[in-house]
Amino acid sequence: MSTARRKTGTTGHTAASSRTHVPAGSGARGAEAVDPAELPVRSGEEPWTAAEVAELHDELASDLLRLRAEIEASEAAIAGLMRDSNDGAGDDQVDAGTKNINRESELSLANNARDSLAQTERALARLEGTGFGLCESCGQPVGKARLQAFPRATLCVSCKAKQERR
Repeated sequence: MSTARRKTGTTGHTAASSRTHVPAGSGARGAEAVDPAELPVRSGEEPWTAAEVAELHDELASDLLRLRAEIEASEAAIAGLMRDSNDGAGDDQVDAGTKNINRESELSLANNARDSLAQTERALARLEGTGFGLCESCGQPVGKARLQAFPRATLCVSCKAKQERR
């Protein structure tokens, strides 16, 4: 399959608790409903602007669409590979091995896309609801620059470093 895939990884002021959680994609809230002043920033960072929040929201929403399409394409490819694996009459060991590698590779790509989709849905729900920009471990702001680089981040840099050392 020749679909381009983008590799993803996880690399002050507190949010107001008055915002209510609305599941991502429900259409009830969007970027325009998010008050940039409610989003946390680290000391020394400029507050969020409405344009930055809209850009972040749009990026997450477009990632949702891209990932859903990627998963659909991977599932179709997996179905084709599974269907073809039953027609192994006359295959030598190399052919069988190649089919297994292709199937395993496509399964891995689909699982990675599902994980990214779940992270993206969660980030969008947090942006539209509560908790976006706060570290899930220590409760401190994750950092505006970190979120602009990786909007799905849920840990601040120091907590992420601790997690990776384990």
